Amino acid sequence: MLNGKHMIQSKKNMDINYLFIRSRSTHYTISQWMIRKKLQGYVGFANLPNQVHRKSVKTGFQFTCMVVGESGLGKSTLVNTLFNTQLYPPKENRDIAKHASQTVEIKSITADIEENGVKLKLTVVDTPGFGDFVNNEESWKPILDDIESRCDAYLEQENRVNRRRMNDNRIHACLYFIAPTGHALKPVDIEFMRRLHTRVNLIPIIAKADTMTHEEVVVFKERILADIHYHQIQIYQAPVYEYDDQETIAENTEIMSKIPFAVVGSDKEFEIEGGRRIRGRMYPWGLIEVDNEDHCDFVKLRQMLIRTHMEELKEYTNDVLYENYRTEKLTVMGIQQDSSVFKEVNPTQKMEDERIAHEQKLTKMESEMRAVFQAKVTEKEAKLKQSEAELYARHKEMKDALDKQRSDLEERKRRLESGRPMTPEKSKKKGFSFNK
Repeated sequence: MLNGKHMIQSKKNMDINYLFIRSRSTHYTISQWMIRKKLQGYVGFANLPNQVHRKSVKTGFQFTCMVVGESGLGKSTLVNTLFNTQLYPPKENRDIAKHASQTVEIKSITADIEENGVKLKLTVVDTPGFGDFVNNEESWKPILDDIESRCDAYLEQENRVNRRRMNDNRIHACLYFIAPTGHALKPVDIEFMRRLHTRVNLIPIIAKADTMTHEEVVVFKERILADIHYHQIQIYQAPVYEYDDQETIAENTEIMSKIPFAVVGSDKEFEIEGGRRIRGRMYPWGLIEVDNEDHCDFVKLRQMLIRTHMEELKEYTNDVLYENYRTEKLTVMGIQQDSSVFKEVNPTQKMEDERIAHEQKLTKMESEMRAVFQAKVTEKEAKLKQSEAELYARHKEMKDALDKQRSDLEERKRRLESGRPMTPEKSKKKGFSFNK
């Protein structure tokens, strides 16, 4: 038994242990509340777009555009107007001599453009000589060869061991200039677009649209689109994303409704009333404003090509056009590849697949744990049954021994009561007797 002093000391120890457990529980609750409070606050991954923006601005962007069309359709003027820079020198400074080779040439012009701290390495690929000959039967072939050679060069870079710095000189967009005849597409136009629509993003353009009235432009556009649909030519279409807002959808719809773009190019500025200077072309009857959407589609073309869809053009070139060419190239070489590797990934579907895979994994783990638990229970039951059998055998052995002892005691009791000796008398030993 404990005396009073020991009881008081034991009570103090119990109080101290209770307070310690209570304090640990309170500390855990506070820590848990602090963690939950931190997670509900600002963590920082929302700053990822800013990090991507800083990295992109630091490394700069690259865009390669090809212009194709007959001479005299204003290709160089339109390019200078699009990027607001003198990529092409003035016409009087150019070498306009006709070449005796009578073949389509490929010329590239590269310029570094900077706007508001954003750098763009622009490459314009020109095709002088296209459509200028009497026989234009295979005038598209040098252009197609150049596009495919650029894809081959990119494929060779992908096969290198060190691919950290890859130079992407693939054609991201092809501006095809259509002569403003007002009738329909020429055979050379149809043949060119049929041959190249699977290799490059085709953007048809009606050049020098100021030579036609508004009604003639509308009819000409309808005829061009009818020819494109009839010959199953694929031109660039703006992608539609699931989470686009109504404003973006309306903007893309309006831009796509202008294809083929009826444009007017001019890098000359004129001063109008109010001292405002505008780019345009002066005629005796008035001034055509390049940046006026009521006069031409130049603003929509620039908006699609530079402001809104430059990255989409590059992505479609890489993810669809280049991958199709790459697959064909590897197939010709006898190399088979898994087409599912390059398929477009839907984030929602990917999350759903990951959720299903996680649930399947949990179900499998649960079944395995249940099987392990059942095996342990079975093993324990077998051991218990064996112990029970051993205990029953021992109990029976002890009971038999006890019954034997009881029977022996009862036998001795009867002997005592009957006066008989406890043990039988021993026979006398035989021997000689001596008389006293």
